[in-house]
Amino acid sequence: MGRRLVPLTLDNLEDLPQRCRSCVFWELDPVSGGAAVKAGTPALEKEAWISAVLLDWGSCGRVVYVDDVPVGFVLYAPPAYVPRSTAFSTSPISPDAVQLTTAFIVPGYQGQGLGRVMVQTVAKDLLRRGFKAIEAFGDTRWSEPACVLPADHLLAVGFKTVRPHPRHPRLRLELRSTLSWKEDVEMALDRLLGAVQKEPALRPL
Repeated sequence: MGRRLVPLTLDNLEDLPQRCRSCVFWELDPVSGGAAVKAGTPALEKEAWISAVLLDWGSCGRVVYVDDVPVGFVLYAPPAYVPRSTAFSTSPISPDAVQLTTAFIVPGYQGQGLGRVMVQTVAKDLLRRGFKAIEAFGDTRWSEPACVLPADHLLAVGFKTVRPHPRHPRLRLELRSTLSWKEDVEMALDRLLGAVQKEPALRPL
């Protein structure tokens, strides 16, 4: 099974699930979002948002492919590009962090570690760009795919609660700890493989 994570661009935007392709929950404030839905233009607004963030800030998402089939995605951006974040009582996102807005893995590919791989890929990208953390608003009552990620899922991939709330806590993932976790695992594997691979015995002449 070959899997790859590719930066989200206007060229592969169509590979997002249709309901996500035309969702502007995070990209517009509640009033503008409602107006876009009423006018039937949310897909155009989504495309405009992606284009603007790419031009102003750079890569703001990843699409996951397994054997060239799109099976998931993740979106993230600085809070200045995410108008909806101010509507949460646990805002604002910390100034040294980028907001993880949403992510999704299609049924049938869940439970295979793709969510953790996505978070690690985002962490590596943001570390390279000088950020210290990723923050996100979680949903403690999550029951089905939605724009706000389940708090339990965020906790499971390493986020910690920084602003508690009965419904929408704000959670944070320190990028250095994520990178060191990955390095620790790789070092452990190296030690394990090194212990297994014995030096060949020298034959007496």
